Amino acid sequence: MNMTLLDSVVRKNRARLIPFMLALYVLAFLDRSNIGFAKESYQIDTGLSNEAYALGAGIFFVVYALLGVPANLLMRKFGARTWMGTTTLLWGFLSTAMAWADTESKFLLIRTLLGAAEAGFFPGMIYLTSQWFPQRNRASIMGLFYMGAPLALSLGSPLSGALLEMHGFMGHPGWFWMFIIEGLIAVGAGVFTFFWLDDTPQQARFLNAQEKQALITQLAGEEQSKATSRLSDALRNGRVWQLAFIYMTIQIAVYGLIFFLPTQVAALLGTKVGFTASVVTAIPWVAALFGTWLIPRYSDRTGERRYIATLTLLAAGVGVGVSGLVSPVLAMVALCVAAVGFIAVQPVFWTMPTQQLSGTALAAGIGFVNLFGAVGGFLAPLIRVKAQNVFGSDAAGLLALAGIAILGALAILVLGVTRTAPQADRVHH
Repeated sequence: MNMTLLDSVVRKNRARLIPFMLALYVLAFLDRSNIGFAKESYQIDTGLSNEAYALGAGIFFVVYALLGVPANLLMRKFGARTWMGTTTLLWGFLSTAMAWADTESKFLLIRTLLGAAEAGFFPGMIYLTSQWFPQRNRASIMGLFYMGAPLALSLGSPLSGALLEMHGFMGHPGWFWMFIIEGLIAVGAGVFTFFWLDDTPQQARFLNAQEKQALITQLAGEEQSKATSRLSDALRNGRVWQLAFIYMTIQIAVYGLIFFLPTQVAALLGTKVGFTASVVTAIPWVAALFGTWLIPRYSDRTGERRYIATLTLLAAGVGVGVSGLVSPVLAMVALCVAAVGFIAVQPVFWTMPTQQLSGTALAAGIGFVNLFGAVGGFLAPLIRVKAQNVFGSDAAGLLALAGIAILGALAILVLGVTRTAPQADRVHH
């Protein structure tokens, strides 16, 4: 194998696909989590209770969970361009429709439909990565993709906060304009997808014949080394169930933080959620950008997955727990540690299913693991609110999230995952 040619192909794929995937992830993450910025004023204007808000924040993940596996199999059948373009258009329109969700029933209905529309996006992106990049590059590639989450939350925080300041414009509340504008941006991205994305490396318009063959040969060789390629293989694989449990703990912790972070930061500042609080809320996600750049790259360079993922998630759990027990300044430092850990652990984690599975089993296995993550997203706000109500303390909710994250870190530690070849040890022929 001509590794110099393959490295050139990886660079071309990265330049073509990663900015596009990153932009879509920013929009997807923003459209599913912007309800956290609107929480305070939205609840006042619509009369939505805390329990109804927690249910609506989480119900997105119920349908998202149920449809993740079939959505990934459909993308494999119909092609990435058609599937991703359609998915993005749908969730953009539904996110826009949240502007008219002024009752509890409308709120729950649109959050449910939004979960259905987004079900195919994230597992589809993970699967797409496995179809365009060799195994040894995937942690750093996924790290670049995962920067979409902190970008959405760091850039999206001031954006959402600024849009909330439009309260009263043309007789509408600020959250109305936030949903409208952010949703329409996603609609435009959906249209762009149909023109930009290629279904497979064989159809890539930006690679020449020699480059296509180099990539296809490399990926085919990796596929042959994997024992599981059928749908039934994925569901019978014990490690897939372990990975699903681990991902659920990660998502419980991360969404338990995300959905409440704007109000938590506002409380630390002694103010309400608005532009100032949203700018400060962006600080942990800016820190996460650096962590998500560095940690997966270090994982690829060393070939180490398990211990890096364990320590990263452990640090996140400690950070979120400490944030409810210390002074405002130290709490912000702890939240930065938590944000780095929760985001940076995920690209390293997603190299693990692609080490175990191939073909249809990989598409289904990613969807299955993501299903458990979606269950975690649903449970996250409910667990945090329940812990706060039972113990009468906001810190109790944060400690509950910390305990779950630490449990996930221990589960990674006992997971049998092999090292991959370190990038530094590659031999060029």
